[in-house]
Amino acid sequence: MNIEKIIAENQGTIVDVRTYGEFMGGHVADAINIPLSEIPQKIAALQQLIAPLILCCASGNRSGQAQQLLSQHGIECYNGGSWLDVNYCKSKVI
Repeated sequence: MNIEKIIAENQGTIVDVRTYGEFMGGHVADAINIPLSEIPQKIAALQQLIAPLILCCASGNRSGQAQQLLSQHGIECYNGGSWLDVNYCKSKVI
């Protein structure tokens, strides 16, 4: 599925995998922050979120790593890349 379409139709959950400090410096509205380092311990909680998950970080590297891990656990998720790109997509909807 197209990430822009998921965001435009307000489907799923946006998960920012940057550190808490990075997240507090700016983030997508309504995104939740689960740093990449905490993903393995929070698989059960992530499975409870409304799917699909749109993962984002600073550049797309960490969100890509999170996508690989979460996909292995059967969680429908997509690498949204930079949080700024995801934020831009969301801003076109609002």
